[in-house]
Amino acid sequence: MVRQPIPVIIVAGFLGAGKTSLLNHLLRNPQGARIGVVVNDFGKINIDALSVAGQVDSTVSLGNGCLCCAVDASGLDDLLARLARPGSDIDVIVIESSGLADPRGMVRLLLNSTNPRLGYGGLVEVVDAAEFDATRRRHPEIDQHLRFADLVLLNKIDRVAESDQRRLAELVGGLAGGKPVLPTSHGRVDPALLFDRGAVRERQDVARQLSFDELLAEPDDCHEHLHTGYQSVEFAADDPVHPRALMRFLDDRPDGVYRMKGQVHFGAPGQGQKFTLHTVGDFLRFQRSRWGRGEQRRTQLVVIGSGLDQDRVRRDLAACVGEPDPADEHSMLDVLKYTRT
Repeated sequence: MVRQPIPVIIVAGFLGAGKTSLLNHLLRNPQGARIGVVVNDFGKINIDALSVAGQVDSTVSLGNGCLCCAVDASGLDDLLARLARPGSDIDVIVIESSGLADPRGMVRLLLNSTNPRLGYGGLVEVVDAAEFDATRRRHPEIDQHLRFADLVLLNKIDRVAESDQRRLAELVGGLAGGKPVLPTSHGRVDPALLFDRGAVRERQDVARQLSFDELLAEPDDCHEHLHTGYQSVEFAADDPVHPRALMRFLDDRPDGVYRMKGQVHFGAPGQGQKFTLHTVGDFLRFQRSRWGRGEQRRTQLVVIGSGLDQDRVRRDLAACVGEPDPADEHSMLDVLKYTRT
Protein backbone atom coordinates (compact mmCIF):
# COMPACT_ATOMS: atom_id res chain seq x y z
CA MET A 1 0.00 0.00 0.00
CA VAL A 2 1.32 3.48 -0.94
CA ARG A 3 2.09 5.65 2.11
CA GLN A 4 0.36 8.90 1.31
CA PRO A 5 2.22 12.09 2.29
CA ILE A 6 0.76 14.18 5.11
CA PRO A 7 -1.16 17.07 3.48
CA VAL A 8 -0.08 20.54 4.63
CA ILE A 9 -2.89 23.10 4.28
CA ILE A 10 -2.09 26.81 4.44
CA VAL A 11 -4.85 29.08 5.78
CA ALA A 12 -4.34 32.71 4.80
CA GLY A 13 -6.36 35.91 4.98
CA PHE A 14 -6.14 39.42 6.33
CA LEU A 15 -6.61 40.22 10.00
CA GLY A 16 -10.13 39.51 11.21
CA ALA A 17 -11.16 37.42 8.19
CA GLY A 18 -11.87 34.36 10.36
CA LYS A 19 -8.74 32.18 10.11
CA THR A 20 -8.71 31.32 13.81
CA SER A 21 -12.46 30.59 13.71
CA LEU A 22 -11.76 28.09 10.93
CA LEU A 23 -8.97 26.47 12.98
CA ASN A 24 -11.18 26.26 16.05
CA HIS A 25 -13.92 24.65 13.95
CA LEU A 26 -11.52 22.03 12.55
CA LEU A 27 -10.21 21.24 16.03
CA ARG A 28 -13.76 20.86 17.32
CA ASN A 29 -14.64 18.57 14.41
CA PRO A 30 -11.50 16.60 13.49
CA GLN A 31 -13.58 13.53 12.51
CA GLY A 32 -10.99 11.31 14.17
CA ALA A 33 -8.01 12.78 12.32
CA ARG A 34 -5.04 14.04 14.29
CA ILE A 35 -4.38 17.62 13.22
CA GLY A 36 -1.11 19.49 13.63
CA VAL A 37 -1.88 23.22 13.78
CA VAL A 38 1.02 25.61 13.18
CA VAL A 39 0.48 29.28 14.01
CA ASN A 40 2.94 31.26 11.90
CA ASP A 41 2.66 34.46 13.90
CA PHE A 42 3.45 36.07 17.21
CA GLY A 43 1.07 37.30 19.88
CA LYS A 44 -1.59 35.43 21.81
CA ILE A 45 -3.82 33.09 19.80
CA ASN A 46 -6.89 31.50 21.40
CA ILE A 47 -7.56 27.90 20.40
CA ASP A 48 -10.78 26.79 22.06
CA ALA A 49 -10.30 26.95 25.84
CA LEU A 50 -6.52 27.11 25.47
CA SER A 51 -4.29 30.14 25.13
CA VAL A 52 -1.21 29.42 23.03
CA ALA A 53 1.58 31.89 23.73
CA GLY A 54 3.22 32.89 20.46
CA GLN A 55 6.76 31.81 21.33
CA VAL A 56 8.92 29.99 18.82
CA ASP A 57 8.52 26.22 19.05
CA SER A 58 5.90 26.38 21.82
CA THR A 59 3.64 23.35 21.50
CA VAL A 60 0.38 22.40 23.22
CA SER A 61 -1.08 18.88 23.00
CA LEU A 62 -4.87 18.85 22.78
CA GLY A 63 -7.08 16.14 24.25
CA ASN A 64 -8.04 14.70 20.86
CA GLY A 65 -4.45 13.98 19.82
CA CYS A 66 -4.07 17.21 17.85
CA LEU A 67 -1.15 19.56 18.37
CA CYS A 68 -0.97 23.34 18.32
CA CYS A 69 2.42 24.97 17.73
CA ALA A 70 3.70 28.51 17.25
CA VAL A 71 6.72 29.24 15.09
CA ASP A 72 8.25 32.02 13.03
CA ALA A 73 8.99 31.64 9.32
CA SER A 74 12.64 30.69 9.85
CA GLY A 75 11.70 27.64 11.91
CA LEU A 76 8.75 26.48 9.82
CA ASP A 77 10.58 23.92 7.68
CA ASP A 78 12.17 22.26 10.72
CA LEU A 79 8.86 22.16 12.61
CA LEU A 80 7.07 20.57 9.65
CA ALA A 81 9.78 17.92 9.44
CA ARG A 82 9.32 17.13 13.12
CA LEU A 83 5.55 16.93 12.82
CA ALA A 84 5.87 14.59 9.83
CA ARG A 85 8.50 12.30 11.33
CA PRO A 86 7.64 8.56 11.61
CA GLY A 87 5.73 7.93 14.79
CA SER A 88 4.32 11.46 15.07
CA ASP A 89 0.85 10.06 14.24
CA ILE A 90 -0.27 13.33 12.59
CA ASP A 91 -2.75 12.95 9.72
CA VAL A 92 -2.93 16.53 8.44
CA ILE A 93 -1.08 19.78 9.17
CA VAL A 94 -2.81 23.17 9.03
CA ILE A 95 -0.71 26.35 9.00
CA GLU A 96 -2.33 29.65 9.95
CA SER A 97 -0.41 32.32 8.06
CA SER A 98 0.16 35.73 9.58
CA GLY A 99 -2.66 38.14 8.74
CA LEU A 100 -0.23 40.54 7.08
CA ALA A 101 1.97 38.00 5.31
CA ASP A 102 2.05 37.02 1.66
CA PRO A 103 1.36 33.26 1.83
CA ARG A 104 3.17 32.52 -1.42
CA GLY A 105 6.47 32.09 0.41
CA MET A 106 5.06 29.20 2.43
CA VAL A 107 3.53 27.65 -0.70
CA ARG A 108 6.93 27.75 -2.41
CA LEU A 109 8.53 26.19 0.66
CA LEU A 110 6.11 23.27 0.52
CA LEU A 111 6.31 22.77 -3.24
CA ASN A 112 10.12 22.78 -3.07
CA SER A 113 10.28 20.45 -0.08
CA THR A 114 12.15 17.20 -0.62
CA ASN A 115 10.54 15.60 2.45
CA PRO A 116 8.63 12.59 1.06
CA ARG A 117 6.34 12.56 4.11
CA LEU A 118 4.94 16.03 3.34
CA GLY A 119 2.47 16.87 0.57
CA TYR A 120 0.85 20.08 -0.59
CA GLY A 121 -2.69 20.32 0.79
CA GLY A 122 -3.71 23.64 -0.74
CA LEU A 123 -3.85 27.37 0.00
CA VAL A 124 -7.17 28.36 1.56
CA GLU A 125 -7.80 32.11 1.49
CA VAL A 126 -10.34 33.31 4.06
CA VAL A 127 -12.16 36.51 3.09
CA ASP A 128 -14.36 38.68 5.30
CA ALA A 129 -17.47 39.13 3.16
CA ALA A 130 -18.83 41.93 5.35
CA GLU A 131 -15.61 43.96 5.03
CA PHE A 132 -14.41 42.83 1.62
CA ASP A 133 -14.82 46.14 -0.22
CA ALA A 134 -13.08 48.06 2.58
CA THR A 135 -10.32 45.43 2.86
CA ARG A 136 -9.71 45.63 -0.87
CA ARG A 137 -9.30 49.42 -0.65
CA ARG A 138 -6.79 49.09 2.21
CA HIS A 139 -5.01 46.03 0.80
CA PRO A 140 -5.25 45.94 -3.01
CA GLU A 141 -2.81 43.00 -2.93
CA ILE A 142 -5.77 40.83 -1.94
CA ASP A 143 -6.51 40.49 -5.67
CA GLN A 144 -3.20 38.67 -6.13
CA HIS A 145 -3.80 36.50 -3.06
CA LEU A 146 -7.17 35.40 -4.48
CA ARG A 147 -5.67 34.50 -7.85
CA PHE A 148 -3.05 32.39 -6.11
CA ALA A 149 -5.49 30.60 -3.77
CA ASP A 150 -6.72 27.05 -4.38
CA LEU A 151 -9.95 27.58 -2.39
CA VAL A 152 -11.63 30.78 -1.20
CA LEU A 153 -13.86 30.85 1.88
CA LEU A 154 -16.21 33.83 1.66
CA ASN A 155 -16.62 34.00 5.42
CA LYS A 156 -19.12 35.98 7.57
CA ILE A 157 -21.67 35.71 4.77
CA ASP A 158 -24.36 35.83 7.47
CA ARG A 159 -23.47 39.49 8.03
CA VAL A 160 -24.15 40.44 4.40
CA ALA A 161 -27.58 41.33 3.05
CA GLU A 162 -28.99 38.76 0.62
CA SER A 163 -29.11 41.40 -2.10
CA ASP A 164 -25.32 41.81 -1.83
CA GLN A 165 -24.29 38.18 -1.44
CA ARG A 166 -24.49 37.31 -5.14
CA ARG A 167 -22.49 40.42 -6.13
CA LEU A 168 -19.74 39.50 -3.68
CA ALA A 169 -19.66 35.85 -4.75
CA GLU A 170 -19.36 36.84 -8.42
CA LEU A 171 -16.72 39.50 -7.70
CA VAL A 172 -14.57 37.21 -5.57
CA GLY A 173 -15.05 34.33 -8.00
CA GLY A 174 -13.88 36.51 -10.88
CA LEU A 175 -10.80 37.63 -8.96
CA ALA A 176 -10.06 34.00 -8.06
CA GLY A 177 -10.07 33.02 -11.74
CA GLY A 178 -12.52 30.13 -11.57
CA LYS A 179 -11.21 28.66 -8.31
CA PRO A 180 -13.98 27.42 -6.00
CA VAL A 181 -15.56 30.04 -3.73
CA LEU A 182 -17.47 28.71 -0.73
CA PRO A 183 -19.74 30.99 1.36
CA THR A 184 -19.32 30.26 5.08
CA SER A 185 -20.29 31.56 8.49
CA HIS A 186 -18.03 31.44 11.56
CA GLY A 187 -15.40 29.54 9.54
CA ARG A 188 -17.57 26.43 9.45
CA VAL A 189 -16.59 24.18 6.58
CA ASP A 190 -16.88 20.41 6.32
CA PRO A 191 -13.39 19.01 7.08
CA ALA A 192 -13.97 16.45 4.30
CA LEU A 193 -13.53 19.30 1.81
CA LEU A 194 -10.02 19.96 3.11
CA PHE A 195 -8.69 16.52 4.00
CA ASP A 196 -9.65 12.87 3.64
CA ARG A 197 -11.87 11.06 6.05
CA GLY A 198 -9.66 8.05 5.32
CA ALA A 199 -7.45 9.33 8.12
CA VAL A 200 -10.21 8.66 10.67
CA ARG A 201 -9.30 6.01 13.19
CA GLU A 202 -11.68 3.26 14.13
CA ARG A 203 -13.07 3.72 17.63
CA GLN A 204 -14.37 0.96 19.81
CA ASP A 205 -18.02 1.29 20.74
CA VAL A 206 -17.59 0.85 24.46
CA ALA A 207 -18.87 2.69 27.49
CA ARG A 208 -16.52 5.58 28.26
CA GLN A 209 -16.38 9.22 29.25
CA LEU A 210 -16.78 11.81 26.54
CA SER A 211 -13.43 13.10 25.31
CA PHE A 212 -12.54 16.79 25.35
CA ASP A 213 -13.16 17.19 21.61
CA GLU A 214 -16.55 15.48 21.83
CA LEU A 215 -17.63 17.82 24.62
CA LEU A 216 -16.65 20.79 22.46
CA ALA A 217 -18.09 19.38 19.23
CA GLU A 218 -20.65 21.48 17.45
CA PRO A 219 -24.26 20.21 17.35
CA ASP A 220 -25.54 17.90 14.65
CA ASP A 221 -27.74 20.55 13.04
CA CYS A 222 -24.56 22.52 12.32
CA HIS A 223 -23.04 19.52 10.53
CA GLU A 224 -26.04 19.07 8.27
CA HIS A 225 -25.65 22.39 6.47
CA LEU A 226 -21.87 22.05 6.06
CA HIS A 227 -22.35 19.62 3.18
CA THR A 228 -24.53 21.93 1.09
CA GLY A 229 -21.75 24.28 0.00
CA TYR A 230 -19.69 21.83 -2.03
CA GLN A 231 -20.12 18.77 -4.20
CA SER A 232 -18.21 15.57 -4.80
CA VAL A 233 -18.38 13.63 -8.06
CA GLU A 234 -17.39 9.97 -8.25
CA PHE A 235 -16.15 8.37 -11.46
CA ALA A 236 -15.19 4.75 -12.13
CA ALA A 237 -14.14 2.88 -15.28
CA ASP A 238 -13.02 -0.70 -15.86
CA ASP A 239 -11.45 0.06 -19.24
CA PRO A 240 -8.03 1.76 -19.27
CA VAL A 241 -7.74 5.54 -19.35
CA HIS A 242 -5.90 7.28 -22.18
CA PRO A 243 -2.95 9.14 -20.53
CA ARG A 244 -2.90 12.06 -22.97
CA ALA A 245 -6.67 12.53 -22.66
CA LEU A 246 -6.51 12.54 -18.86
CA MET A 247 -3.68 15.07 -18.88
CA ARG A 248 -5.72 17.34 -21.17
CA PHE A 249 -8.58 17.13 -18.65
CA LEU A 250 -6.20 17.93 -15.77
CA ASP A 251 -4.74 20.88 -17.68
CA ASP A 252 -8.21 22.33 -18.28
CA ARG A 253 -10.28 21.35 -15.25
CA PRO A 254 -13.84 22.66 -14.97
CA ASP A 255 -14.32 25.74 -12.81
CA GLY A 256 -14.88 25.06 -9.14
CA VAL A 257 -12.68 21.94 -8.87
CA TYR A 258 -10.65 22.02 -5.65
CA ARG A 259 -9.36 18.49 -5.17
CA MET A 260 -9.14 15.24 -7.12
CA LYS A 261 -8.02 11.93 -5.69
CA GLY A 262 -8.09 8.26 -6.54
CA GLN A 263 -6.42 5.56 -8.60
CA VAL A 264 -5.90 5.44 -12.35
CA HIS A 265 -5.55 2.38 -14.59
CA PHE A 266 -3.64 3.26 -17.76
CA GLY A 267 -3.51 -0.26 -19.16
CA ALA A 268 -0.59 -1.28 -21.38
CA PRO A 269 1.12 2.16 -21.49
CA GLY A 270 1.33 2.11 -17.68
CA GLN A 271 2.99 -1.31 -17.78
CA GLY A 272 0.50 -2.76 -15.34
CA GLN A 273 1.21 -0.22 -12.60
CA LYS A 274 -1.30 1.62 -10.43
CA PHE A 275 -1.10 5.42 -10.42
CA THR A 276 -2.58 7.25 -7.42
CA LEU A 277 -3.71 10.76 -8.36
CA HIS A 278 -3.69 13.76 -6.01
CA THR A 279 -4.54 17.30 -7.08
CA VAL A 280 -5.18 20.48 -5.09
CA GLY A 281 -5.90 23.57 -7.17
CA ASP A 282 -3.30 23.59 -9.93
CA PHE A 283 -0.99 21.24 -8.02
CA LEU A 284 -0.77 17.76 -9.53
CA ARG A 285 1.01 14.63 -8.40
CA PHE A 286 0.86 10.93 -9.32
CA GLN A 287 2.30 8.21 -7.11
CA ARG A 288 3.22 4.91 -8.70
CA SER A 289 2.79 1.51 -7.04
CA ARG A 290 1.90 -2.09 -7.85
CA TRP A 291 -1.62 -3.47 -7.99
CA GLY A 292 -2.31 -5.81 -5.10
CA ARG A 293 -2.77 -9.52 -5.66
CA GLY A 294 -6.37 -10.04 -6.72
CA GLU A 295 -7.02 -6.27 -6.85
CA GLN A 296 -9.26 -5.24 -9.74
CA ARG A 297 -7.49 -2.98 -12.18
CA ARG A 298 -9.84 -0.05 -12.68
CA THR A 299 -9.95 3.72 -12.41
CA GLN A 300 -11.72 5.22 -9.39
CA LEU A 301 -11.67 8.99 -8.92
CA VAL A 302 -13.40 11.53 -6.70
CA VAL A 303 -13.64 15.18 -7.76
CA ILE A 304 -14.39 17.69 -4.97
CA GLY A 305 -15.27 21.35 -5.33
CA SER A 306 -17.84 24.11 -5.14
CA GLY A 307 -20.23 25.15 -7.91
CA LEU A 308 -19.30 22.12 -10.00
CA ASP A 309 -21.05 21.21 -13.21
CA GLN A 310 -21.27 17.58 -12.16
CA ASP A 311 -22.58 16.33 -15.50
CA ARG A 312 -19.70 17.99 -17.32
CA VAL A 313 -17.14 16.48 -14.94
CA ARG A 314 -18.49 12.95 -15.51
CA ARG A 315 -18.78 13.51 -19.27
CA ASP A 316 -15.23 14.86 -19.60
CA LEU A 317 -13.77 12.02 -17.53
CA ALA A 318 -15.70 9.43 -19.52
CA ALA A 319 -14.16 10.89 -22.68
CA CYS A 320 -10.72 10.03 -21.28
CA VAL A 321 -11.41 6.28 -21.35
CA GLY A 322 -9.70 4.42 -24.17
CA GLU A 323 -6.40 2.74 -25.03
CA PRO A 324 -3.89 4.92 -26.91
CA ASP A 325 -2.43 3.94 -30.27
CA PRO A 326 0.10 1.13 -29.59
CA ALA A 327 2.54 3.00 -31.82
CA ASP A 328 2.43 6.02 -29.47
CA GLU A 329 5.25 4.88 -27.20
CA HIS A 330 5.53 8.31 -25.56
CA SER A 331 1.91 8.58 -24.41
CA MET A 332 2.90 8.33 -20.72
CA LEU A 333 5.58 11.04 -20.73
CA ASP A 334 3.35 13.83 -19.40
CA VAL A 335 2.05 11.57 -16.64
CA LEU A 336 5.57 10.53 -15.62
CA LYS A 337 6.64 14.18 -15.32
CA TYR A 338 4.28 14.46 -12.37
CA THR A 339 4.98 11.03 -10.86
CA ARG A 340 6.65 10.41 -7.54
CA THR A 341 7.89 6.83 -7.25
